[in-house]
Amino acid sequence: MKNLLPRKPIAHDTDSPAASAGLSHVLGPSGVVNMPRYLQVGDGYAAVLMVTGYPAEVGVAWLDPLLGWPGRLDVVVYIDPLTGPAAAAGLRRQRARLESNRRTDTDKGRLLDPAAEAAADDAAELADRIARGHSKLFRVGLYLCVHAASLDELQESIAQVRAVAASVLLDTQPATWRQLQGWISTLPLATDTLRMRRVMDTEAIATMFPLASPDLPAPLPGQPAPAGGLLYGLNPDSGGVVWWDRWSQHNANSVVLARSGAGKSYFVKLEVLRSLADGVAVSVIDPDNEYRRLADAVGAVTIALGAGGVRLNPLDIPPGDRRGDALTRRALFLHTLVAVLLGEQPPPAERAALDKAIIAAYTAAGICNDPGTWGRQAPLLRDVSAALAEQGTAAAETLAARLTPWVSGSFRDLFDGPTTHAPHGQLAVWSTRHLPDELRAPGMLLALDAIWRDVDVPGNTGQPPRRLVIVDEAWMLLKDGQGAKFLYRLSKSARKRRAGLAVITQDVGDLLGSDLGQAVIANAATQILLRQAAQSVDAVADSFGLTAGEARLLLSARIGEGLLISGAHRVCFHAVASKKEHRLCIGDLEVDDA
Repeated sequence: MKNLLPRKPIAHDTDSPAASAGLSHVLGPSGVVNMPRYLQVGDGYAAVLMVTGYPAEVGVAWLDPLLGWPGRLDVVVYIDPLTGPAAAAGLRRQRARLESNRRTDTDKGRLLDPAAEAAADDAAELADRIARGHSKLFRVGLYLCVHAASLDELQESIAQVRAVAASVLLDTQPATWRQLQGWISTLPLATDTLRMRRVMDTEAIATMFPLASPDLPAPLPGQPAPAGGLLYGLNPDSGGVVWWDRWSQHNANSVVLARSGAGKSYFVKLEVLRSLADGVAVSVIDPDNEYRRLADAVGAVTIALGAGGVRLNPLDIPPGDRRGDALTRRALFLHTLVAVLLGEQPPPAERAALDKAIIAAYTAAGICNDPGTWGRQAPLLRDVSAALAEQGTAAAETLAARLTPWVSGSFRDLFDGPTTHAPHGQLAVWSTRHLPDELRAPGMLLALDAIWRDVDVPGNTGQPPRRLVIVDEAWMLLKDGQGAKFLYRLSKSARKRRAGLAVITQDVGDLLGSDLGQAVIANAATQILLRQAAQSVDAVADSFGLTAGEARLLLSARIGEGLLISGAHRVCFHAVASKKEHRLCIGDLEVDDA
């Protein structure tokens, strides 16, 4: 006898939870409540709008206003191709209907309808292009799914989305009593249950792409909105706000590249002011004394290197550093400083003599590897030169002679004595404007080292504060090999110390023309490109992978307008400031970028 009852499927222990409970139980929301005009999806709310009317003509990227709406909005497009016979039959019916209306109006003496005349001409032109194989027809459905955390917010968001749609001549209607079907249609299931379609040709569909927004992406569903960040400016393409948090990226480093007069210093000063309000400790290396007005307004300390009585001793050991290699770190830095002073790496024999002289100078001052001796007065550069002279070798005497201008000659003022000024407070500005050109790079290196000694000292308790180190006109340091290496090491080490290094330069060649400069860019998660010179825009485009349109933007950008790049994220912005911020950022010099 044949068993007519269906067999019960056998459950296997190896079945996955998705297979046994259903994929929707694993990936879907906890519950969906279907209401006439909205849905409650999990802890949030959603509503679906159908696009029922389209403009007669559309331009390139006509969906951008919807894609750039500052909120969570799913824009879903269904595209089904029509077969050749079906497209031809549909066009014949449409042309016959339009031609019949035209002849009826002519026979009865009525004035011709301009809209009908335009539609008839368009249908004839489209039929000709399809017959020649230049175009195809598609059935297109366009649906909008608005998400919000509460009903009140949902109603407000729906009104805003409908207003944006109306601005591009799109008619929208809520999917009343069909919200569940509409929500399913907006999921990535390729299932259109609403079937609100409109026939379009290839050219009209092409204007929808790419499906991308000119604004930065919003947080993914389920992710909270970022708590920090600063206002970088406004997006000139969408009118949206460019809000960026460097501290939430892979690292807090940044580079700012721009030609002279593009507004880079103005933009950086805005970020300094807003970072101070965000609780970030900021240190600035200022070659042109452009930050004086800002520093005076916020009560910051300004250390003017090269001014009378201002000295920095490169052999100082940080008072709070108790690591066993602190003395070795100071010796290695002095090797770097000497190479920058001389403009080249000394020969091996001179480097060996210098190393012996550094150890001898510390020993004469009573400082050794015992941390208990590190509180004593550190030796000076002249003590190292004297130790070189005492060695009696040709290499030591040669190196001592080469160091004479900085020990007892014209450039000795910066090194001839113990450190006189120490940075303190939330903002510290190191000005190198008073230094001669021969001391600009060494002065910037000394200031950067003094800043880094505060950053690098391990704290006793708690989390260290966020610190932003800004090196303006970094080309002065990058043109020297040892200075570029020091900057590269800082860019690699900043993230581990909750610090960010911001490199600003107008000489793009020094940054892009060397491997170390390229490495500094690669270690900057935030990259700012303002207006570029025509001679360097090709190199910038190659290094940053810019499109032709982005390169043209940088050639014609206004003051303060540029491009923010971080990984796959790219957004145009124009820096904006309040009246008080503007007064503090315009600078003290007539040559200021602002």
